[in-house]
Amino acid sequence: MAVSLTSPSTITLRTPHPKLKTIHGLGTVLSGYSLKSHLRQTVTSFSLRRNAVVVSAITGASGTGTGKDTADLLDTVKVLDLRGNEIPISDLWKDRKAVVAFARHFGCVLCRKRAAYLAAKKDVMDASGVALVLIGPGSIDQANTFVEQTKFEGEVYADPNHASYEALKFASGVSVTFTPKAALKIIESYMEGYRQDWKLSFMKDTVERGGWQQGGILVAGPGKDNISYIRKDKEAGDDPPVDEILKACCA
Repeated sequence: MAVSLTSPSTITLRTPHPKLKTIHGLGTVLSGYSLKSHLRQTVTSFSLRRNAVVVSAITGASGTGTGKDTADLLDTVKVLDLRGNEIPISDLWKDRKAVVAFARHFGCVLCRKRAAYLAAKKDVMDASGVALVLIGPGSIDQANTFVEQTKFEGEVYADPNHASYEALKFASGVSVTFTPKAALKIIESYMEGYRQDWKLSFMKDTVERGGWQQGGILVAGPGKDNISYIRKDKEAGDDPPVDEILKACCA
């Protein structure tokens, strides 16, 4: 594989035809590529203009629980299932424990990788009676397209009003979307076979919000107020170690 850097924001990849492998929840993808050791120094040297942006507080990023005020606010938030039915978000963990992953948007390549790496541990979650849930800011049509494309085996819900993201004060903005680490992770994701859905990415809802929304992961339940773990993404692709999530949900 050859990498050509033509400008601080342009990366050209010339890749041979690699072998394929199957990733749980995603289908057939490319195999055997890790650019981390080769590109980290180059990518982190990029000079990226960091535009002014309002970023929500990133409390609880270390994996601690959240306060009752946040739990009470979430109790007023509703999401949509794949048929368009409104469901209070706290009902998703009211009677069970759940790992709830919040995507940046349904077309995001990094979110598709997040979905796959969580789905790869679904058997462990199932054995512990833990539900795997993914929520994305967008329409039910986008959510259904995401499921069709990724074959994600967990539950998927849409949050067209971004109400859950606002209640959890997830980060949002250009400066937390276009970062050197995010650029590296996008390259790695593409080399592993994941793809951005540009049609979903340029739908009205995503475009109007700029696509700058970040997500996170929480572990909650049983009980509406029982949020035992929350990790808010500091930037795009800021996935926590999967062992950390499993320790929070299944230990």
